[in-house]
Amino acid sequence: MTRRRISSGSSFEKLCSYSRAVVHGDWVYVSGTTGFDYAKMSISDDLVEQTEQCFRNIDKALVEAGSKMADLVRIVIYLGDPSDFETVAPIVGKWCAECRPANTTVVARFIDPKIKIEIETTAIIQRSEGE
Repeated sequence: MTRRRISSGSSFEKLCSYSRAVVHGDWVYVSGTTGFDYAKMSISDDLVEQTEQCFRNIDKALVEAGSKMADLVRIVIYLGDPSDFETVAPIVGKWCAECRPANTTVVARFIDPKIKIEIETTAIIQRSEGE
């Protein structure tokens, strides 16, 4: 079975020896993804914007892997503050409405105090007959 690594270009990938995502067979495993905007090289202070950016980053990795948000089967959300759940839940609902993946939400401390949310996902690659 083949394994393919997908990079976001983050310096942390090399430092910590990880990939943004790993494709293994028909599965795509997306590492914990923050709301860091790689185009602007910054992270917003706003929780809503961080959450939206998490999903944009995940979506980009999935597309590069040959999958899409609708193919998510598992999502784990890490929140820095449990009171943020009410703000984040509708955004998750918007991005995951079509697939309704298995979901776990955990409260955690982050290495960088600017980070308010981190999301990791697992998706399947839907193949056409004959692929």
